[in-house]
Amino acid sequence: MNLESVKTYCLSFPHATEKIMWDDDYVFKIGGKMFAIAATRPDAKYVLSFKCTPEKFAELTERNGIAPAPYAARYFWVSLERFDVLHQKEVKALLKESYEMVFEKLTKKLKKELLDA
Repeated sequence: MNLESVKTYCLSFPHATEKIMWDDDYVFKIGGKMFAIAATRPDAKYVLSFKCTPEKFAELTERNGIAPAPYAARYFWVSLERFDVLHQKEVKALLKESYEMVFEKLTKKLKKELLDA
């Protein structure tokens, strides 16, 4: 995967939005809550960060090229040093899982508003 394919994939989820934050990072959200962050700078230490389950967090952070996400590790976010650290199919599955976990944590009212839109 690369930045453009990540962007396209994240925005393919229902009601997903993107916003440039922290000067130059793409932040992908559902209902105003982040589910993924992609760096746009070529010199960024991490290219992609996302939320995962506690079990997946423990598994992924044992792999080379994957680290606990700065400032967000306590919420089980991981960061990839390069897009090719994981196979494209696995990255897509993890991004979808992140989106779904964040969506499930939204309020009932907000979920209903999004689903009815």
